[in-house]
Order: sequence, then structure tokens, then C-alpha cells
Amino acid sequence: MPEVTSYQPGTPCWIDLMVPDQRAALDFYSGLFGWEAEVGPPESGGYAMCTLKGKPVAGAMSAQSMSGEGPPPTVWTTYFCSAEAQATSEAISRAGGTVLLPVMDVMDLGRMLVAADPLGAVFGVWQPLGFSGTGLVNEPGTLIWNELNTTDREAASAFYAEALGLESTPMEGAEGYFALSVDGRTVGGLQPLREGMPPEVPPHWLVYFAVEDADRAAAKVSAEGGTVLRPPYDMIAGRVSLVKDPQGAPFALIAPKPMS
Repeated sequence: MPEVTSYQPGTPCWIDLMVPDQRAALDFYSGLFGWEAEVGPPESGGYAMCTLKGKPVAGAMSAQSMSGEGPPPTVWTTYFCSAEAQATSEAISRAGGTVLLPVMDVMDLGRMLVAADPLGAVFGVWQPLGFSGTGLVNEPGTLIWNELNTTDREAASAFYAEALGLESTPMEGAEGYFALSVDGRTVGGLQPLREGMPPEVPPHWLVYFAVEDADRAAAKVSAEGGTVLRPPYDMIAGRVSLVKDPQGAPFALIAPKPMS
């Protein structure tokens, strides 16, 4: 079912966007996916909760420069559910990862941290208290897939197994692609960074949004000031396009094949 009320630890459970112009980003994604979104209240730092059909589907916040540092990259961040954020933080460090933002309380909603795996891919961890995460998935306008693109598949697989309990196995029918699973349930994917990618593209987590028509959605991204990095193409799971929003955050669009 597309509605979700809880997540098993290790499962991607939330995504959010850090962006220079929050209002412009909210307008862009609302127009693309039909979201409802407003800049949040001051007590939450203006953090915007984006909803579809009354369910939370993503967050967005204004990028804040740290003292002495440049602005952070404009990116979507994937968060993984944790039963205990501090224990997960310690597991990340033991496995060779780097905790970038230590465990912090987010009002009475939960606890979070941000980390990087040993290859440099950044991700978040969310321990739900009053807020479990994305409430609607796998339907048009919502998150449908989270994918790690990495320079060392074996090292990445070992890290996520130790830090988050994610098992990596070859995906049937997709040569060179690996499924990430929790207790036998596939929750994401892993693949080597494609040959021919610009050298400045680092290991990263990529979010996929479901759409009804990938060609139409990619054209809309372009018309609204975004960039189509890879035009729509057919693959095992559906028709996919890799794009960037007008402020440079990459994400993927997929019109999934009907489930058999």
C-alpha cells in the first residue's frame, strides 16, 4: 500500500532538500508533483513539510552556510530509520563512516544525524518519535526508490551492512546492479558510478520520484528552468530520466512498469 505509518530500521524513511532559495524550490516541486508546501514556522527554522493528499512526502530547508565555510551543496538527502540514533551513530563510526552532524533532537518529532560513508556518500538517520517519516510512497508525485552510486561496491556494501543492517545482493535481471534489503525485503539499490560520469561527481544517494509519464515530467523540468541530464530511457523497472532542479539538485523520475 502506498500509505506508510512506520518503518523498519534500516529502511529509507524520509527525504529532504537543502536549497539556497527555499520558496522557489517549493514552487518548482509543487508545480511538478502537485505538492502542497509552505515555509515553516520560525521555531522549526522555517523547515517546510511538503504534503500530497494530506500526507507528508518530503521536507525542504534553506541552505545555511557554516561559519568560515561556503554554502552547502544543493542536494536531496536520504534518511534511514533507526531504533536508536546514538547507537547507529556509533555503528557508523565503527564501520569507517564519518558523522557530519551529531545526533540532535528535532523538537518532539524524533532524533537525527547526518553522516558520510567511507567513500563520501552523504545520508541521514532518523529515529522516529512523534513523526515516522514519509507517509505516502510509490505513487505519482512521491518517493519510490533510493539508490547509492559509489566508487567501490564491495566497500560500500560492507559499510551499510555493518552500520545500518542492509544486505547487498545482485538484482535479478539487472546486470551490475545490486538490491539493498532489510530482513529479505528490498528497500533500495546500489550500483557503481557509471563510466563516463564527470570526475567531479562524487559517490551519492539518488532519490527517484514516481511519475505517470517520464517524458512529460522531464519536459516540464526543462520548461521550468531545470536541466535534463539524461533524457528518458527504458530500463527493467520502467521509463527513467535523470534531471536537476533549477537550483542544481539532482534527482530521478520514473514511470514504473505495472506490477505483474
